[in-house]
Amino acid sequence: MRTLHVVTHPEATHHVEGVVGGWHDSRLTPAGVRAAVSVARALRARVPNDAEVELFTSDLRRTLQTADAVAEQFGVKPVSDSRLREKSYGEAEGKPQEWLDRRFVPPPAVGERMDHDEGVDGSETKAAWARRVYAAMDEILRNPCEHQIIVTHGGTLTFVVASWIRMPIASAGYASFRAPSGSITTLREDDFFRNRQVVSLGDTPDPDSAQAG
Repeated sequence: MRTLHVVTHPEATHHVEGVVGGWHDSRLTPAGVRAAVSVARALRARVPNDAEVELFTSDLRRTLQTADAVAEQFGVKPVSDSRLREKSYGEAEGKPQEWLDRRFVPPPAVGERMDHDEGVDGSETKAAWARRVYAAMDEILRNPCEHQIIVTHGGTLTFVVASWIRMPIASAGYASFRAPSGSITTLREDDFFRNRQVVSLGDTPDPDSAQAG
């Protein structure tokens, strides 16, 4: 049985500064660092001590910091992959959120959504974003490891889950799997039917667990 543990990084500086994240290379806040420790300890409690574990992470600082906390618990080296980044917002990254809000063109309720132009120079389309995440997932899942941990971003989680359940990219225009920052989503594949489950979405560890040990 394979289990994927998908972590969304905790609070980062762009959250509290009110600026656009995306590929803007923000770092965890002090609260985010503490939450990363809670997440890492919660994962350690869920995975048997003798299990083989692989750890993959987006290459942005806020996810690398989170992955480092997880790596410390498991004694493994994170594999960094830029394809697990958040969506790129192009010229909006690092600017005030209200700057983006004034220019953003939402996708149509009906019609082309994956290649929709959001009105911001350099911004990724959903199709480009999905393709890179799906490619990263294909590579991760080639490894027959029983427990794999993926550290990524709240928006990218949607395409991690969509890829896991083999949703065609062309059908993902309306997909949205939401989870809080600093949460764990559990995905599982059984050995007999090879069915892929979404066991839990966005579990948030008890902050008090950061005080243990």
